[in-house]
Amino acid sequence: MKLIGVDVGGTFTDIVFTNTETGESFIHKVPTTPDDPSEGIMNGVLEICKRNNVNKESIDHFLHGTTIATNAILEYNGALTGLITTKNYRDILHIGRHQRPEHYSIMQEIPWQDRPLVKRRHRKVVSERIVPPNGDVLETLNEDEIISAANELKNEGVLSIAVCFLFSYIDPSHEDKAKEIIRRVFPEAFVTTSSSISPQFREFERFTTAAMNAFVGPAVRNYINNLKTSISEAGLKSELHIMGSNGGVATADLVEEKPVLTLLSGPAAGVLGGAWCGSLSEKKNLITFDVGGTSADIGIITKGKFGEASARDTSIADYPLMVPMIDIHTIGAGGGSIAWEDAGGSFRVGPKSAGSKPGPAAYARGGKLPTVTDANVVLGRLSKNNFLGGEMTLDEEAAKNVIKEFANKLQISENETAEGILTILNANMANAIRSRTVQKGIDPREYVLVAFGGAGPLHGAEVAAEMGVKEVLVPPYPGITSAVGLLTTDHKYDAIKTEFQIEGHIDFNKLNQDFMTMEKELSLQFSSQGVDKSDMNFIKSGDFRYAGQGYELRIDINNNLIDEKNITEIFQQFHENHLLEYGQNYPDSPIELVNARVTGIGKMPKIANNQIENANERNLDSALVKSDECIFRVDGALKAFDTNYYNRDLLPIGESIAGPAIIFQKDTTTVVPPNCKFTQEKSGNLFIRIGRE
Repeated sequence: MKLIGVDVGGTFTDIVFTNTETGESFIHKVPTTPDDPSEGIMNGVLEICKRNNVNKESIDHFLHGTTIATNAILEYNGALTGLITTKNYRDILHIGRHQRPEHYSIMQEIPWQDRPLVKRRHRKVVSERIVPPNGDVLETLNEDEIISAANELKNEGVLSIAVCFLFSYIDPSHEDKAKEIIRRVFPEAFVTTSSSISPQFREFERFTTAAMNAFVGPAVRNYINNLKTSISEAGLKSELHIMGSNGGVATADLVEEKPVLTLLSGPAAGVLGGAWCGSLSEKKNLITFDVGGTSADIGIITKGKFGEASARDTSIADYPLMVPMIDIHTIGAGGGSIAWEDAGGSFRVGPKSAGSKPGPAAYARGGKLPTVTDANVVLGRLSKNNFLGGEMTLDEEAAKNVIKEFANKLQISENETAEGILTILNANMANAIRSRTVQKGIDPREYVLVAFGGAGPLHGAEVAAEMGVKEVLVPPYPGITSAVGLLTTDHKYDAIKTEFQIEGHIDFNKLNQDFMTMEKELSLQFSSQGVDKSDMNFIKSGDFRYAGQGYELRIDINNNLIDEKNITEIFQQFHENHLLEYGQNYPDSPIELVNARVTGIGKMPKIANNQIENANERNLDSALVKSDECIFRVDGALKAFDTNYYNRDLLPIGESIAGPAIIFQKDTTTVVPPNCKFTQEKSGNLFIRIGRE
């Protein structure tokens, strides 16, 4: 099998090709084309095929991580969206819940009120009512009102419609009927239902998730169609798969219908790529540290498994979201982050970025503001002739000029300014990691920091040192690890059924039947995609809470059939997990099963675990590119150190080498500060050991 993985970032588009039969892999990076990302994608794919004599028609699978949906939410740049909902519940999207994002602020910004996904004038109500617990129809759906509402929205210029009725997670028939009518009356509209996107209780979050799907739907649909057309016109015959936020890939057709599933698509692939690299060196406790041009994404992998965000933590741009999502924390920190002085005279870095155009001043594309990349150039950590494997020359003078101008404004030296930019950025990133580790009871010193992305290896060692982490792992292809992650996963779909069953009154027949029904639905979905039954796997879990609690904990269910005996074991596991999560539990309190879940996994071919060839022929002398001065802060003082610059592709295997050192490769540059050592492994991973030994 021949696979292509493409991850589109804010600055660069990363591409990896692998042949699963021979184990060969090739990488490539091209500038992102923001106006039409598919242009940069296809340029890069055709270039990597041409350079490595790959027959483009022989590529079997095209796997892609996209930021189209994420950007539409972050930039509040989606389609004009309408809502059709149950009469008297027009303002659920506006009211939200009694919790406010900032409890005591009277000036806070509440996204769903300040930047509504559906403006109030485009929210229509109709007569219908389904009631719990069994989904009895209290009031029949008024079809004439649906027709009237659809026509009103059409006349108002709405492009997308979300249908959200109360208790549709119990019985979706009213939503399904409404969707059918809307498509007949307004066929050009993008229509979504809350029961198809998030069939579970909590109407505010369910409605918001459906509205978000509608808000981004037209843009994602157009993008996917353009990309499919570009792939076909370029002569590729491969099947397009899109990375989902749950850590699996989905077909392009499913993503066109449910684009909300792709939010944080690229960062999710990065966590998978980091986990794969850790497995090459048998490292199972990992902090994935993905730093690109615009943002830094942080994920936690414990005992080889990544965490999934809980209902209380799942959000995008502060809008609540109810779709399965890897627990990822993102901050505005990257190579393009701009240094600036705020109104109070404080030195700041980010979150605003120079992006791909104009980019940092060093890119010579018209950038006029000081960025992290420019600071790295001034300090000698980036070499003008060894960027992107020599394919791009950095403008040292432009970088020095913008840093000098900013230094004059701050009234400190140029080197102090450049190093200060890095120190502030590193502190911001270290604090972000602490929020996902220390603040959750996880000791980061027991983990390995996996530094990747175009800028991760530049900053990984110093961020690790600030947190007391002793080892940094730099993957074989750090700048394209997210693209590699696309080639390490499988088809993955989720099904959910709200149960509301309490300890002592569990209806085992209903529960087991619900699990079997969900598994059958997923099995049919896989079969329609040509996945063999032997390549399907199903994982059961449940959302549990103490009766009266507001949120749940996810517990895996390993038994085929649930009965009195194993439900006791499941409840005991919940008590233990509650103690770990919150520091206490309540063994005498009854436990409630809120949701039953099934995750279906359909096996896909994956990238090979390559070992470095000709390892015995490598030596340090041949790897040495040059020696020069590089500036570091050690023991509080800024000092120029004699530093060796190496070509990573020629580094000897298994030899411990002292820093300071700068290591070049095509997709990134790795910085090894003074008082650190590094070793290249045969697996392809490079390890940096932090601190004096």
